[in-house]
Amino acid sequence: MSILPPSPRIAFVASDRPEALASRDALARRYPSVTEEDADVIVALGGDGFMLEMLHTHIDRRTPVFGMNRGSVGFLMNDYGEDALIERLTRAIATVIHPLEMRAWTSDAQVQVGLAINEVSLLRQTRQSAKLRILVDERVRLEELICDGVLVSTPAGSTAYNLSAHGPIIPLDAKVLALTPISAFRPRRWRGALLPHSSEVCFDVLEADKRPVSAVADNFEVRRVRKVEVRERRDIALTMLFDADRSFEERVLAEQFTA
Repeated sequence: MSILPPSPRIAFVASDRPEALASRDALARRYPSVTEEDADVIVALGGDGFMLEMLHTHIDRRTPVFGMNRGSVGFLMNDYGEDALIERLTRAIATVIHPLEMRAWTSDAQVQVGLAINEVSLLRQTRQSAKLRILVDERVRLEELICDGVLVSTPAGSTAYNLSAHGPIIPLDAKVLALTPISAFRPRRWRGALLPHSSEVCFDVLEADKRPVSAVADNFEVRRVRKVEVRERRDIALTMLFDADRSFEERVLAEQFTA
Protein backbone atom coordinates (compact mmCIF):
# COMPACT_ATOMS: atom_id res chain seq x y z
CA MET A 1 0.00 0.00 0.00
CA SER A 2 1.34 3.40 -1.00
CA ILE A 3 2.15 5.96 1.65
CA LEU A 4 1.54 8.76 -0.88
CA PRO A 5 -1.77 10.21 -2.11
CA PRO A 6 -2.90 9.34 -5.68
CA SER A 7 -1.66 12.70 -6.97
CA PRO A 8 1.29 13.58 -4.74
CA ARG A 9 2.70 17.07 -4.61
CA ILE A 10 6.28 16.74 -5.88
CA ALA A 11 9.37 18.85 -5.26
CA PHE A 12 12.27 18.27 -7.64
CA VAL A 13 15.73 18.93 -6.21
CA ALA A 14 19.13 18.29 -7.77
CA SER A 15 22.78 18.17 -6.85
CA ASP A 16 25.15 20.59 -8.59
CA ARG A 17 26.15 18.04 -11.23
CA PRO A 18 25.16 19.29 -14.72
CA GLU A 19 23.29 16.09 -15.57
CA ALA A 20 21.30 16.32 -12.33
CA LEU A 21 20.34 19.92 -12.97
CA ALA A 22 19.31 19.14 -16.55
CA SER A 23 17.19 16.20 -15.37
CA ARG A 24 15.49 18.35 -12.74
CA ASP A 25 14.53 20.90 -15.38
CA ALA A 26 13.25 18.19 -17.73
CA LEU A 27 11.05 16.64 -15.03
CA ALA A 28 9.74 20.03 -13.92
CA ARG A 29 8.59 20.69 -17.50
CA ARG A 30 6.62 17.44 -17.58
CA TYR A 31 5.12 17.31 -14.10
CA PRO A 32 3.60 19.93 -11.77
CA SER A 33 5.89 20.76 -8.88
CA VAL A 34 5.79 22.60 -5.57
CA THR A 35 8.33 23.87 -3.07
CA GLU A 36 10.09 21.46 -0.75
CA GLU A 37 8.10 22.84 2.19
CA ASP A 38 4.76 22.01 0.50
CA ALA A 39 5.73 18.63 -0.98
CA ASP A 40 4.34 15.18 -0.20
CA VAL A 41 7.49 13.70 -1.68
CA ILE A 42 10.98 14.93 -2.61
CA VAL A 43 12.41 13.64 -5.88
CA ALA A 44 16.17 13.92 -5.40
CA LEU A 45 18.42 13.83 -8.47
CA GLY A 46 22.06 13.05 -7.77
CA GLY A 47 24.09 10.36 -6.05
CA ASP A 48 24.08 8.65 -2.68
CA GLY A 49 25.69 11.63 -0.99
CA PHE A 50 22.91 13.87 -2.22
CA MET A 51 20.29 11.43 -0.94
CA LEU A 52 21.86 11.61 2.53
CA GLU A 53 21.95 15.41 2.27
CA MET A 54 18.22 15.51 1.47
CA LEU A 55 17.34 13.19 4.34
CA HIS A 56 19.32 15.41 6.71
CA THR A 57 17.77 18.58 5.27
CA HIS A 58 14.24 17.29 5.84
CA ILE A 59 14.90 15.45 9.09
CA ASP A 60 12.41 17.63 10.98
CA ARG A 61 9.73 17.60 8.28
CA ARG A 62 10.44 13.91 7.51
CA THR A 63 9.17 14.16 3.95
CA PRO A 64 9.68 10.87 2.02
CA VAL A 65 12.52 11.03 -0.51
CA PHE A 66 12.55 9.21 -3.86
CA GLY A 67 16.03 9.35 -5.34
CA MET A 68 16.95 9.00 -9.00
CA ASN A 69 20.56 8.36 -9.89
CA ARG A 70 22.36 11.20 -11.60
CA GLY A 71 25.60 10.62 -9.68
CA SER A 72 28.26 7.92 -9.59
CA VAL A 73 27.36 5.04 -7.23
CA GLY A 74 23.61 5.30 -6.69
CA PHE A 75 23.07 2.40 -4.28
CA LEU A 76 20.44 4.47 -2.48
CA MET A 77 18.91 5.71 -5.72
CA ASN A 78 16.41 4.46 -8.28
CA ASP A 79 17.16 4.41 -11.99
CA TYR A 80 16.55 7.69 -13.76
CA GLY A 81 13.54 7.88 -16.04
CA GLU A 82 11.10 10.60 -17.03
CA ASP A 83 8.13 8.42 -17.99
CA ALA A 84 5.29 7.35 -15.65
CA LEU A 85 6.77 9.13 -12.66
CA ILE A 86 3.44 9.46 -10.81
CA GLU A 87 2.85 5.73 -11.12
CA ARG A 88 6.35 4.97 -9.89
CA LEU A 89 5.90 7.20 -6.87
CA THR A 90 2.49 5.88 -5.86
CA ARG A 91 3.67 2.26 -6.22
CA ALA A 92 7.01 2.81 -4.50
CA ILE A 93 7.99 0.75 -1.46
CA ALA A 94 8.86 2.72 1.66
CA THR A 95 12.00 1.98 3.66
CA VAL A 96 12.05 3.52 7.13
CA ILE A 97 15.42 4.10 8.77
CA HIS A 98 16.46 5.42 12.17
CA PRO A 99 19.61 7.55 12.47
CA LEU A 100 22.37 7.34 15.04
CA GLU A 101 23.00 10.19 17.45
CA MET A 102 26.62 11.09 18.14
CA ARG A 103 27.59 13.08 21.22
CA ALA A 104 31.24 14.10 21.09
CA TRP A 105 33.22 15.72 23.90
CA THR A 106 36.17 17.77 22.64
CA SER A 107 39.51 18.61 24.24
CA ASP A 108 38.18 22.07 25.19
CA ALA A 109 35.20 20.52 27.06
CA GLN A 110 32.63 21.33 24.36
CA VAL A 111 29.88 18.83 23.48
CA GLN A 112 28.90 18.51 19.82
CA VAL A 113 25.85 16.53 18.69
CA GLY A 114 25.25 15.11 15.22
CA LEU A 115 22.97 12.62 13.51
CA ALA A 116 24.17 9.89 11.15
CA ILE A 117 22.05 7.96 8.68
CA ASN A 118 24.94 5.74 7.57
CA GLU A 119 27.55 5.62 10.32
CA VAL A 120 29.46 7.34 13.09
CA SER A 121 33.20 6.90 12.65
CA LEU A 122 36.24 7.77 14.76
CA LEU A 123 39.42 8.40 12.76
CA ARG A 124 43.02 9.15 13.65
CA GLN A 125 44.03 12.71 12.75
CA THR A 126 47.80 12.23 12.48
CA ARG A 127 50.35 9.62 11.46
CA GLN A 128 49.97 7.93 14.85
CA SER A 129 47.34 5.27 15.43
CA ALA A 130 44.36 6.00 17.63
CA LYS A 131 44.05 4.35 21.04
CA LEU A 132 40.47 3.74 22.13
CA ARG A 133 38.59 2.09 24.97
CA ILE A 134 35.18 0.70 23.99
CA LEU A 135 32.23 0.43 26.36
CA VAL A 136 28.82 -1.02 25.50
CA ASP A 137 25.99 -0.10 27.85
CA GLU A 138 28.54 1.22 30.38
CA ARG A 139 30.50 -2.04 30.44
CA VAL A 140 34.07 -2.12 29.14
CA ARG A 141 34.21 -4.56 26.26
CA LEU A 142 37.62 -3.69 24.85
CA GLU A 143 40.17 -2.09 27.15
CA GLU A 144 42.41 -0.88 24.35
CA LEU A 145 42.00 -0.84 20.57
CA ILE A 146 44.94 0.48 18.55
CA CYS A 147 43.72 1.29 15.05
CA ASP A 148 43.23 3.81 12.28
CA GLY A 149 39.65 4.13 13.49
CA VAL A 150 36.38 2.43 14.30
CA LEU A 151 32.77 2.94 13.26
CA VAL A 152 29.21 2.18 14.29
CA SER A 153 26.94 1.54 11.31
CA THR A 154 23.19 1.42 10.86
CA PRO A 155 21.76 -1.39 8.70
CA ALA A 156 21.12 1.19 5.96
CA GLY A 157 24.77 2.24 6.10
CA SER A 158 26.21 -1.26 6.35
CA THR A 159 26.89 -1.41 2.59
CA ALA A 160 28.83 1.89 2.63
CA TYR A 161 31.99 2.68 4.64
CA ASN A 162 31.27 -0.27 6.93
CA LEU A 163 31.50 -2.72 4.03
CA SER A 164 34.72 -1.11 2.78
CA ALA A 165 36.17 -1.68 6.27
CA HIS A 166 35.18 -5.38 5.97
CA GLY A 167 32.17 -5.05 8.24
CA PRO A 168 29.03 -7.18 7.80
CA ILE A 169 26.09 -6.34 5.58
CA ILE A 170 23.00 -6.09 7.79
CA PRO A 171 19.38 -6.69 6.68
CA LEU A 172 17.24 -3.66 7.45
CA ASP A 173 14.91 -5.54 9.81
CA ALA A 174 17.72 -7.18 11.81
CA LYS A 175 17.60 -4.59 14.65
CA VAL A 176 21.36 -4.65 15.11
CA LEU A 177 24.23 -2.22 14.66
CA ALA A 178 27.68 -3.04 13.31
CA LEU A 179 30.74 -2.11 15.35
CA THR A 180 33.64 -2.34 12.92
CA PRO A 181 37.35 -1.54 13.36
CA ILE A 182 39.29 0.27 10.66
CA SER A 183 42.77 -1.23 10.17
CA ALA A 184 43.05 -2.64 13.68
CA PHE A 185 46.66 -3.12 14.85
CA ARG A 186 45.95 -4.46 18.35
CA PRO A 187 44.12 -6.72 18.95
CA ARG A 188 45.04 -7.66 15.39
CA ARG A 189 42.42 -10.36 14.96
CA TRP A 190 39.46 -8.42 16.33
CA ARG A 191 36.93 -8.07 13.55
CA GLY A 192 34.24 -6.12 15.33
CA ALA A 193 30.84 -7.01 16.76
CA LEU A 194 27.12 -6.98 16.09
CA LEU A 195 25.21 -5.14 18.79
CA PRO A 196 21.50 -4.90 19.66
CA HIS A 197 20.10 -1.71 18.17
CA SER A 198 19.23 -0.50 21.68
CA SER A 199 22.90 -0.49 22.75
CA GLU A 200 24.74 2.66 23.74
CA VAL A 201 28.36 2.60 22.62
CA CYS A 202 30.98 4.79 24.27
CA PHE A 203 34.50 5.42 22.99
CA ASP A 204 37.13 6.85 25.33
CA VAL A 205 40.07 8.31 23.45
CA LEU A 206 43.29 7.28 25.21
CA GLU A 207 46.34 9.56 24.93
CA ALA A 208 44.10 12.12 23.21
CA ASP A 209 46.74 14.87 23.14
CA LYS A 210 49.41 12.64 21.64
CA ARG A 211 47.06 10.70 19.35
CA PRO A 212 44.27 13.11 18.29
CA VAL A 213 41.04 11.62 16.94
CA SER A 214 38.15 13.09 14.99
CA ALA A 215 34.54 11.88 15.10
CA VAL A 216 32.29 12.00 12.04
CA ALA A 217 28.51 11.55 11.84
CA ASP A 218 27.93 11.16 8.09
CA ASN A 219 29.40 14.51 6.89
CA PHE A 220 29.50 16.32 10.27
CA GLU A 221 33.02 16.22 11.74
CA VAL A 222 34.24 17.06 15.23
CA ARG A 223 38.01 17.19 15.71
CA ARG A 224 40.15 16.40 18.75
CA VAL A 225 37.54 14.44 20.64
CA ARG A 226 38.13 12.82 24.02
CA LYS A 227 34.91 10.86 24.32
CA VAL A 228 32.13 9.86 21.93
CA GLU A 229 28.76 8.26 22.69
CA VAL A 230 26.59 6.69 20.01
CA ARG A 231 23.01 5.48 20.21
CA GLU A 232 20.13 4.89 17.84
CA ARG A 233 17.32 7.44 17.76
CA ARG A 234 14.22 5.28 17.40
CA ASP A 235 12.06 8.38 17.80
CA ILE A 236 13.28 9.71 14.45
CA ALA A 237 11.95 7.87 11.38
CA LEU A 238 13.18 8.81 7.90
CA THR A 239 11.60 7.40 4.75
CA MET A 240 13.27 6.50 1.46
CA LEU A 241 11.12 5.33 -1.46
CA PHE A 242 12.21 2.65 -3.92
CA ASP A 243 10.72 1.26 -7.12
CA ALA A 244 8.40 -1.66 -6.40
CA ASP A 245 10.48 -4.09 -8.47
CA ARG A 246 13.76 -3.25 -6.70
CA SER A 247 13.25 -2.56 -3.02
CA PHE A 248 16.10 -1.52 -0.76
CA GLU A 249 15.78 -4.80 1.14
CA GLU A 250 16.34 -6.67 -2.14
CA ARG A 251 19.39 -4.54 -2.94
CA VAL A 252 20.94 -5.26 0.47
CA LEU A 253 20.28 -8.99 0.05
CA ALA A 254 21.71 -9.03 -3.47
CA GLU A 255 24.83 -7.18 -2.33
CA GLN A 256 25.75 -10.15 -0.15
CA PHE A 257 26.08 -12.32 -3.26
CA THR A 258 28.15 -9.84 -5.26
CA ALA A 259 31.65 -11.03 -6.05
